[in-house]
Amino acid sequence: MSGFAPTDRVLVSPRHLADAGTDPLRDALGPLIRLFGWSHTHDAATGHITLDSPCHGAFIDFTPSNPYGPWWRTSHHEPYWQAQFGRHTPIEAIAAFTQALPQFLGDTRHADRIPLSTNTLVECARLNGWDMTADAQATVFTSADGHCVLTHAPHADRRWQIQHRLADDADTAWFASVTQATPARLSELEADLLQRRTQAEAEGRIGEIEGIDLTLTFLRAKRDETQRRAQRPAVHLGIPARRRPQESE
Repeated sequence: MSGFAPTDRVLVSPRHLADAGTDPLRDALGPLIRLFGWSHTHDAATGHITLDSPCHGAFIDFTPSNPYGPWWRTSHHEPYWQAQFGRHTPIEAIAAFTQALPQFLGDTRHADRIPLSTNTLVECARLNGWDMTADAQATVFTSADGHCVLTHAPHADRRWQIQHRLADDADTAWFASVTQATPARLSELEADLLQRRTQAEAEGRIGEIEGIDLTLTFLRAKRDETQRRAQRPAVHLGIPARRRPQESE
């Protein structure tokens, strides 16, 4: 693609071969800010961006300075889950995910401008020529060219995982995943948030500190609830005895 400038917009097919784009704020986060009123912070020096939904049920963290881990994190409360996207994840995929969040949270404004697919995952795979295999542990969808693999393992910590890479080309490698809530995972996220809060406090980012504090409150409440449920003793109701029919006198 040497005939194009770095800022040129081009169409790439299939979409999983695309890259992360040049303006994540406009492409993936802009609609949430402009159309739905999500509060946000932006550190121009590092490119770090955070968004908080009006109902405080979802929180987005974009960290482009992370050299190896995910650049995008979306956390949801009640029930708790977190979605992560790597550096080279196509911006179309991330934008489709973030722009669906308001409707998921019950905000139906602009639903006519952001239509959601009604097809099931199996139907989408079939329409795009993806192969599907399944066993007792997971269902695996593979793109027609074999470069992109989506795995659904309902009992794993990372229920959904997507991995993509062309042979011998690290720049085409990207990943995405959605995790379920576990006490260990919640504790790990709390430690990460505390570290980010310390850094934000040292740099005087007041708005970001408030968002992190709110997320910590939800996170700790969810962790405590998960631990309480795990400690509840099992209730044995027993097996009802069969009643003998009464003999007629």
